[in-house]
Amino acid sequence: MKPSGWFAPDVKNTTTTDWGSLAWMVNSRLVEGAEMTVGLVTINAGYSNPPHVHPNCEEIVYIISGRCDQFLAGERSSLQVGQGLVIPRGVEHYSTNTGDEPLVVLVCYSSPNRETIFAGGVSEY
Repeated sequence: MKPSGWFAPDVKNTTTTDWGSLAWMVNSRLVEGAEMTVGLVTINAGYSNPPHVHPNCEEIVYIISGRCDQFLAGERSSLQVGQGLVIPRGVEHYSTNTGDEPLVVLVCYSSPNRETIFAGGVSEY
């Protein structure tokens, strides 16, 4: 565990999926005393992450590279570099990469132990 204040993406804290990857930088397991979760999500061109909710925290997404359609409570918003969105606690959402390059998104959660429930009831912490 790193002391408070120091963080960076780390290969051993990266989850790879068929649609992309999640690289965790800050959470209660990685940074002592953390009160948030921070990571980088990469979604491959033409792919989407699965619909999900975070029952215990708000999420902020900020587009670093690429572009996407962000679906939030059934409504679509197109986002590009430099834009972001606040996703309220418990609201279903997902992103679809609409570009030709990987979509890279900075994600921040208002809990150091972000919970995720995917459509179908599968949970992740």
